[in-house]
Amino acid sequence: MKIRNWLVTAAIGLSSTAMAQTTTQPAVTSAALEVRATQAFSRGEYALALPMFRKLVIAYKDQPDKIGPIAEEIRVCEKNLANPPVDPNAAVTPGVASNDPPVAADKRIPHPLPKPGQVQEMAIKELGNFEYDAEHGGNIPKDVKALTGSTVKLRGYMIPMDQAERISQFALVPSLFACCFGQPPQIQHTIVVKCPEGKAVSYFPDEISVEGKLKVEEQKDDGYIVSVFQMDASSVKPAPK
Repeated sequence: MKIRNWLVTAAIGLSSTAMAQTTTQPAVTSAALEVRATQAFSRGEYALALPMFRKLVIAYKDQPDKIGPIAEEIRVCEKNLANPPVDPNAAVTPGVASNDPPVAADKRIPHPLPKPGQVQEMAIKELGNFEYDAEHGGNIPKDVKALTGSTVKLRGYMIPMDQAERISQFALVPSLFACCFGQPPQIQHTIVVKCPEGKAVSYFPDEISVEGKLKVEEQKDDGYIVSVFQMDASSVKPAPK
């Protein structure tokens, strides 16, 4: 069975053996849209994923190597929309580990209001500890929105969004293993990180620690929500072992 690392394909279009090479990438908006489409696809939201994949076929018209996998996803979407699968035994949400923080409104722990000058260190899933309507949006908890402007330190893994060297923007995700096996992180578990102007970083395959100013805001591309967390990084370095 072919395992497709959808996040790396969506963000930089490189195989692991070519990661160290500088490569011209499609527009960041196309990469973000593919991330969004694959998230919906992996959750079985075929009606939401299908129009995004069709837009990507147009965006990638000059890149036949990308169109092939997307065409297959379009076929799967169309097939499932015509004959919806029934899974009465489904009891868990794919990609949610048993030790993840509670996200239900009556069980989640609200974030305290940050103190001036405070650096809040937390896990990505702790930051995004809420259920989010990825299709319609508008349900980010008030305590999460209040974190805008605060300084946070997060650990995670880098998915470049522009190029493989001198990276100026990347997605920070909790784990690469789930991505490799078809379980992309949810939107509220993906941080879009921007490096300071003129201070690009190199790709790092292991866990990193990122510190910077957080912004909580729904970002859309062509009407689709592609992120809710953005960070202007002041520090990007390997995470302590």
